[in-house]
Amino acid sequence: MTGQPTSAWIFVALCATVGVCRLLEMALSRRHQRALAGRGAAPIPEPVFGAMVALHTGILLSAALEVLLLRRPLVIALAVPALVLFVLANVLRFWVIATLGVHWNVRVVRSTQPLGVVTSGPYRYVRHPNYVAVFVELAALPLIHGAYVTAAIGSLLHLLILRRRVALEESVLFADEAYGRAFGAKPRFIPRLVRAPWPMS
Repeated sequence: MTGQPTSAWIFVALCATVGVCRLLEMALSRRHQRALAGRGAAPIPEPVFGAMVALHTGILLSAALEVLLLRRPLVIALAVPALVLFVLANVLRFWVIATLGVHWNVRVVRSTQPLGVVTSGPYRYVRHPNYVAVFVELAALPLIHGAYVTAAIGSLLHLLILRRRVALEESVLFADEAYGRAFGAKPRFIPRLVRAPWPMS
């Protein structure tokens, strides 16, 4: 791995920074879990959680290794839009975390009943902005330095995991009638550009 361009090491540092941010988010999540447990809301058992953590870690490691071992070049025409998507995804994630407050968690927690339903911020438009942000972030990050194999395989695996994760989370959320009234007509991931003139079932 000698003779690597400076851009490759900057990219590795970016992957490491994202990993550190994930550890900080886990610590914040545990703090929120303790606060929620005091109000009777505990994490829901979810077999897919371990796979999701492993996938996120694997994407970061694989992207760095693909760039270093396969000497992926920095292609500005690809790097710039990928970096823009990466930054926008993180802005959305931080907006989600700030909006949810103690609701925000890396685990599925039945928090709407003790704390109420959050309908502000990005939740005005879609049901799951956090999943949009994380998916776009981890798809765009490898492409910043041309790690297209990691981006392709990671995105495919991410879709499979998110399918199960979202299904579990919605089974918990829609058990709350207040959540169903607030979010039943909202799209999962992509905002509607034009509001339908009639109620949606």
